[in-house]
Amino acid sequence: MSGHSKWHSIRRSKGVTDQRRGQLFTRLARDVTLAAREGASGDPDMNFRLRLAIDKAKQGNMPSDSIQRAIERGLGKSGEGNLEETIYYEGYGPGGVALLIEAMTDNRNRTSSDVRSTLTKNGANPGEPGSVAWMFEQKGLITIELAGTKLDPEEVQLQVIDAGAEDVEVSESTLEVYTEWTDLNNVRQALQEQKLPITGADRTMRPKTLVQLNEKDSLLVMRLLEKLEDLDDVQNVYSNLDISDDVAAQFDDS
Repeated sequence: MSGHSKWHSIRRSKGVTDQRRGQLFTRLARDVTLAAREGASGDPDMNFRLRLAIDKAKQGNMPSDSIQRAIERGLGKSGEGNLEETIYYEGYGPGGVALLIEAMTDNRNRTSSDVRSTLTKNGANPGEPGSVAWMFEQKGLITIELAGTKLDPEEVQLQVIDAGAEDVEVSESTLEVYTEWTDLNNVRQALQEQKLPITGADRTMRPKTLVQLNEKDSLLVMRLLEKLEDLDDVQNVYSNLDISDDVAAQFDDS
């Protein structure tokens, strides 16, 4: 399992969720709004990114009327202020780990201040634009949960590769299927036709290589990731940290 995905599995096991922080619907609505705006369409059949955002919102139990309001906002049909386009901040965490921070905001100054302050207070350094982004690649990510099924993981791997997947990572009962971002829709549809248990399909920024740190620095980075993701304007935080099972267990118990 990739470092980014393992990190979010840890967050879920700790019970540190967007639902508890009251941020889930806000983040989901932003995704829907920007997808509608960038695709210039409120029709999910004509706007694949919007389809992904709506599916994710429904998985998060977001009410249909809230989804529709977010679409209308993206199309400029509401009186609400518009969010800016997605903004990326870059930096280096403890041990030199690369950090790529994705935010959506209506106030760049506020968001920049919050991100920089969180980085510097937690042993990290803000980076110049482009200093870190080159270490990541935009990919499609499809998650298949095999727990509770009789499916053979090896057979499923062959199925997803035949469907056009670029890479597959296996961890216990979960398969992470990576695709070129532009191929995500086709691969997802092919897997749906095979009735595989897809639990998520989204865009991700995948590190080209992972780095291993000692236990102390790994825990410092994970605490930093947690604080960054707790910022209101931050949607996602990507890193190239390779999280070992031992460190994950320690953080999970902290």
